Amino acid sequence: MNESQIDLAHTVALGSIGDEDQRAVQELFDSGDPILRADFDTEVQLTREALTLFASASAVQPPATLRTRLLAAIADDHAPAARHIRPPAHRNGEEAGPTSLN
Repeated sequence: MNESQIDLAHTVALGSIGDEDQRAVQELFDSGDPILRADFDTEVQLTREALTLFASASAVQPPATLRTRLLAAIADDHAPAARHIRPPAHRNGEEAGPTSLN
């Protein structure tokens, strides 16, 4: 396999293949070369395995307080909104101001 085909195998393994790369993979498979196809499939598989190992090796335990903070944030989002009450309007359309009861 050449460098371009190896790069293509990595792209397939990452799942980020576009239309142009999809055509290149199809051309590779249509080439009729069973060794090239086997090498390509092996490269894709090895890359996926390496990515899996990397992901599991770099996993970090979240802070213990994260769950509590998330649940509190969700509860806040689901709390009923405060109702805003407008003061009554005067007959001329203006809002009533504060009144004195003295």
